[in-house]
Amino acid sequence: MEKNEVAVTKKEPNHRGIRAMPFVIGNETFEKLGTIGTSSNMLVYLSTVFNMSSISATNFINILNGTCNFGTMFGAFLSDTYLGRYKTLGIASISSFLGMLVLTLTTAFPSLHLCVSATPWQLAFLFSALRLLVVGASGIRPCNLAFGADQFNPNTDSGRKGINSFFNWYYFTYTFAMMISLTLIVYVQTTVSWAIGLGIPAFLMFLSVAFFFIGSRIYVKVLPEGSPLTSMAQTLVVAFKKRKLKLPEQDWSNLLNYFPPDSINSKLAYSDQLRFLNKATIITPDDKINTDGSAANPWCLCSIQQVEAMKCVIRVIPIWVSGILYYVIIAQMQTYVILQAIQSNRYLGSGKFRIPTASYT
Repeated sequence: MEKNEVAVTKKEPNHRGIRAMPFVIGNETFEKLGTIGTSSNMLVYLSTVFNMSSISATNFINILNGTCNFGTMFGAFLSDTYLGRYKTLGIASISSFLGMLVLTLTTAFPSLHLCVSATPWQLAFLFSALRLLVVGASGIRPCNLAFGADQFNPNTDSGRKGINSFFNWYYFTYTFAMMISLTLIVYVQTTVSWAIGLGIPAFLMFLSVAFFFIGSRIYVKVLPEGSPLTSMAQTLVVAFKKRKLKLPEQDWSNLLNYFPPDSINSKLAYSDQLRFLNKATIITPDDKINTDGSAANPWCLCSIQQVEAMKCVIRVIPIWVSGILYYVIIAQMQTYVILQAIQSNRYLGSGKFRIPTASYT
């Protein structure tokens, strides 16, 4: 039976660009003010309010930071595969706000923290706040920059300039938020009141959520198209399945050379490096090809673009490994440096002003 093929043109999204930028930047600024203002002084909070030992508090902070960093991979996978960046950011922002709100309650009510040693119930309430913060960080970190770039058309000169401008403003506001958080907010927390000092980031996070949803009508909401992690897994699996096949010497007609027409990525050329991965592109009699030239089953056949993208990731691994030692040192900034600052004389001259411990980071 013959089927009539109907050409379907993909509707071009209406990129608002600069019009959407205030909402995105406003959301990012208040979100960074809230999260940095909360996390930077967490070691002092656990040591003074929950009376944790320095070792316990340090381990707690390291586990929390590690969980947030690994959680971003899961958040990115959900965003790319199922939810999309808009929904992921919305859910994560609300989760961060609720986490900060619950954390504020732990210091606002004496029954939730007044103790020589924290009770299991008090720790459970604290952990519930931190779980919400982990969910928020896992969704916000991998999506915020990409969502801002989605608002500009990368195929036009004005769109490319807009993306560059967005990145400039993003890092400017990030630095501004860090300066305010590590000076004013931490000063209020350690000098005035923990309840007020943690309530300020919670309120700023509420403003971040409000800014984000106010601009919902003008956002470009890119639909999920699949995670790069899935594509890399497919490449490795198919290359292993076809490991016994022999690559053609020069005739590439038996290799799948499909490139998505709506992709904004650069087309990667076929290379002879890591040739064992190239076997994933060999077309066998059992492989089926769609009418557009793509593989019907990506777990049985991969394109040259998928394989070359996987090679790029493998080439970056040595650079990534070399940065591990650097981040091991950076991880001490929120623990070792603060513990040393607690023991030091932080008064300026003979005055009464004392530098907050978190400002040392």
